[in-house]
Amino acid sequence: MKTLIKVEANLQLKDLTTQHLALICNDLATLRLQADLTLAPKMPHFANKPYPIGRCREIRDEMFNLLQIALQQSQNPGLNLLRDGVSQGHVIKKAWGSLRDEYFQNALIFGPWYIDVANDTVNANKPRVEILPLATSQFSAITSFTQFTKIARSYWQVDIYKNDVCPALAPYMPLLCVGINGVSWLAAANDDMLSLAIASQFEASIAILNTLPSPPEHIKTRWANLLATLNNNPFLVNHGNPINYCRQYQQSLRHPDIAQRDGAVIAYSSLPKSL
Repeated sequence: MKTLIKVEANLQLKDLTTQHLALICNDLATLRLQADLTLAPKMPHFANKPYPIGRCREIRDEMFNLLQIALQQSQNPGLNLLRDGVSQGHVIKKAWGSLRDEYFQNALIFGPWYIDVANDTVNANKPRVEILPLATSQFSAITSFTQFTKIARSYWQVDIYKNDVCPALAPYMPLLCVGINGVSWLAAANDDMLSLAIASQFEASIAILNTLPSPPEHIKTRWANLLATLNNNPFLVNHGNPINYCRQYQQSLRHPDIAQRDGAVIAYSSLPKSL
């Protein structure tokens, strides 16, 4: 038998009570089971750890898609509360950022609420869903590559070097991460960090490049061997100082060049996810 709750017609999203939040959590946890049935067979492991560990982005995205359908069809009380919030003009938004400067986290933001629908992707024993006031959740945007580097070192257990293996890409992706198994990859290739680099006119990239060492020679050699086999894409094969490329790209920002940003992303996408 479904739990019924009387919701005042003018109930504001900011006024949701503990009881309201429990109803929303319950309905989202049920929806999460549906997401798990879809995702777990497709991605049973991440870094040798079983699903759902490490799959916060995939789970968040699947839940976001399921919510678009469920909010139109469901009469469950928790989802009704979310639908009421949407009718008031609030938007359920995807968000990525720092959680307590300990983790990178993908979540949903709904008005004044932080909704983590992948709360068990670091510790599988935690509840699948958590809702907190955004103001006290300690979830925030990442505002520098220095902050990103601090989190990545501990969360991913990696060493981080300046990206001078693909210096023409470094203004957009200034970092080279090396895992404990010696595998390496460029970072950070997501929209938030690309936007950070561009919005700072690549000063954020210059700041971190000035503080990091070059990667070990055997890592650089591995990348050089790979790049020698690729097509003549200037983002991948051009040599030089990564900071000089930052200064060069700063000039193009006076006349915004979306094609240059897209070209960098396309070049990155042609690389292996790790090497």
